[in-house]
Amino acid sequence: MGFYGWQPYVPVGERRKQAEKAAAKAKKEGKTYAPIAAYRGAVAKAVWGKAWCDNLAAYSDYANRLPRGASYVRNGSVIDLQSSAGKVTALVMGSSLYQVSVTVKPVEPKRWASVCKDCAGSVASLVEILQGKLSTSVMQRICQPGEGLMPSPKDIRFDCSCPDGASVCKHVAAVLYGVGARLDTQPELLFTLRHVDAEDLVQAAGAGLANTQKAPQTARVLDDALLDDVFGLEMAQMPQMPDTAEHALPRVKKAVSKKVAVKKAVATAPAMKKAGPQKTAATKTIAKTAAKKVTAKKSTPGVPGKAKAKAKAKAKPKSASARFADTVKILKTQSR
Repeated sequence: MGFYGWQPYVPVGERRKQAEKAAAKAKKEGKTYAPIAAYRGAVAKAVWGKAWCDNLAAYSDYANRLPRGASYVRNGSVIDLQSSAGKVTALVMGSSLYQVSVTVKPVEPKRWASVCKDCAGSVASLVEILQGKLSTSVMQRICQPGEGLMPSPKDIRFDCSCPDGASVCKHVAAVLYGVGARLDTQPELLFTLRHVDAEDLVQAAGAGLANTQKAPQTARVLDDALLDDVFGLEMAQMPQMPDTAEHALPRVKKAVSKKVAVKKAVATAPAMKKAGPQKTAATKTIAKTAAKKVTAKKSTPGVPGKAKAKAKAKAKPKSASARFADTVKILKTQSR
């Protein structure tokens, strides 16, 4: 027993051994602990955890106790930390195992509505909120002391089973910092403690975007008739395109036939190149033979083909000028 009823000081190593024994005993009894594991460095490393710890550091009333609480968290003395709406319960290993409870008042509805309104149009999704991927202005508004989510000393009530008569003992301070460490992995805890829903920020953002998209004023849109009167212009009417596929079918067929012809020409081109000069010479010989036959038919007298040509020439209808000349001749003959 220490002085004035205080327990003697227990080194950090001994406290860790006692904490491990308490955790093993609880496990045998079927209890599940959620400890804050021992670590080095800053108490919190993520956005929301840092914001919580920075808010605690501003509590001048707790200045004497907060540093001891931070060291308790780092050395693993908080062997269990459970949270629910507006309340945190914990077990802290000191000279003995102490029970700590922290109660946080809900955010006033008017204050939360004001926060959502000020953040409207600046929050894209719930994921961005929980990851802290928000603009500096939004984070400052949400974490504003007395006006945002971060509680002030008057919003928090503590209770610890240790004999320390101070309002904030080192075990309570350890639990408060333990909340900051837990926010690194469970950022939604902040909204749970303050009895608000993070989705309200997203809905407010959607409402803000919807209000910014205004329809154009009809009074500022000129009609075609007004353009005619003001500028003396006649607005051309756009031709109406056919509604049915029947009008477009001939054009489609024509385009398809052209494509087929091009493909045939491309396919036959290599064959023509392979034939080379042999086919060209044969083609010239055939053409010369055909020309000789035609010349022989024209020069041979009495050929029925010549008579047929004359008959065709006689039967061929006269042109308009020839018919007019014949009419003039007939009229002159009648006048004589």
